[in-house]
Amino acid sequence: MKGKVYLVGGGPGDAGLLTLKGAECLRAADCVVYDALANADMLALAPAKVEKIYVGKRGAVHALEQNEISNLLVRLARRGGTIVRLKGGDPFIFGRGGEEARELAAAKIPFEIVPGISSAVAAPAYAGIPVTDRSFAPMVTFVTGHKRDYSDGEKITAMGKKDRELDLPWQSLASGGGTLVFLMGVSSLDLISLKLMAAGLSGSTPAAIVSNGTTPRQVSLSGRLSNIAELARKAGIKAPAVTVVGGVAGLREKLAWFEKRPLFGKKIVVTRSREQAGVLARELSALGAEVIIFPSIKVEPVGSFSALDREIKGLGGYNWVVFTSVNGVEVFFNRLKKLGLDARRFGDAKAAAIGPATARALRLEGIEADAVPEKYISEEILKALGKVKGLKILLPRAAAARDALYAGLKKAGALVTDIPTYNTLPDRGNLAELRRLLEEGAVSLITFTSSSTVTGFLESFKDADKKLLKGVAMGSIGPVTSGALKTLGFKPDFEARRYTIPGLVKAALGYFKKGAGG
Repeated sequence: MKGKVYLVGGGPGDAGLLTLKGAECLRAADCVVYDALANADMLALAPAKVEKIYVGKRGAVHALEQNEISNLLVRLARRGGTIVRLKGGDPFIFGRGGEEARELAAAKIPFEIVPGISSAVAAPAYAGIPVTDRSFAPMVTFVTGHKRDYSDGEKITAMGKKDRELDLPWQSLASGGGTLVFLMGVSSLDLISLKLMAAGLSGSTPAAIVSNGTTPRQVSLSGRLSNIAELARKAGIKAPAVTVVGGVAGLREKLAWFEKRPLFGKKIVVTRSREQAGVLARELSALGAEVIIFPSIKVEPVGSFSALDREIKGLGGYNWVVFTSVNGVEVFFNRLKKLGLDARRFGDAKAAAIGPATARALRLEGIEADAVPEKYISEEILKALGKVKGLKILLPRAAAARDALYAGLKKAGALVTDIPTYNTLPDRGNLAELRRLLEEGAVSLITFTSSSTVTGFLESFKDADKKLLKGVAMGSIGPVTSGALKTLGFKPDFEARRYTIPGLVKAALGYFKKGAGG
């Protein structure tokens, strides 16, 4: 049975601009064939074990030629399953999606087109440039600025070099009276400018260029048609980039918003586990940061749940169940459901949560926390519980959790059952990539959300490697995490006042607002 191919437009770079239909296709994919411009966050939407095939190109370097990509799609579809061809921008706007669709149609392969947001409109918008405006431009023309290549085996004619030049209706473009948007034209910018001016368009016409539009690496600048190429060259503008020519380009400085976000241009490392990195990463990204997810820990189940299952069955006999993390809540309730039970099993037992995130996780399971300490550290739970002498307390938590809470409860006279529910283990993440960024001095901040993230992260940097961390700012979520850093020879540059993810983000904002961290 033949499979089906979805030609999906991945948008201009910001993963948040992927369409709902595109996300649905990725979640259902058996195989993803993707370009260089496809955001890694989009690929993460696909099932973990899905086959991923890179076919992208950067400049003149092609992983596969276009005819090979089309043939690959046909072969994959004949094998069966759902094939997602993930392309940057929109498949049918300078994306060669039409060529791929024609090949699929000729091979009688079922396919669908899932449009995406083109960088032709998105990159200017993120730079504060409306491609149409009643005061400046009643129309917009999208133009390829890419010289024709012959990578698919075509022969260069006797005209030679001339055939490689841009073959465009320059007179019409210059006299159209609207906005001109050139895609893939960085290397041809001098030629584009000269051709337009030779065709009669004034050199004083506003022009702007946007590189890596909609991503944290976005760079934009404004000028005139006569000097935009020189400005781009001096600024080191590289592909991918979009060039806008016309009155609307003059609005960039007034309407720019994306590059004015408070953490724009900052590269911030998130060291939480893969499962939990998303919340912090999204908050930092929303403020303009380029987030580097380097999970220094991973959460894995304990070898046996027999002890936890036994205590869950006898849950009603406890006075308190104390949860010290979201992970603990998730594992506990997963076992509760596996046993065919629900929140009613708590009976008269009360629940305590170390902080608002853990309390929120409990609420999602139908349990309202009876106690949440004012300060979100284990020692403060003792105060929140009040008198515990003679009370039975269940403590489901990480196998390697600190002894302070257990010891404090025992000292206060509580009858404590400490049950390991999950293991926190080191995770090296993409160490080679992080090392490269550290060597280049590109990392602005490393964030730590627990003592285990500190330990896991620093275990990746043994002996001489630790010099890579010298001078790199470090942010801590609270005093316990700060203590772990100090114990290992590092002093946090700032500590959150509220020991929560929003508190850590607020502290990072304050740190950079003071001009620290570059």
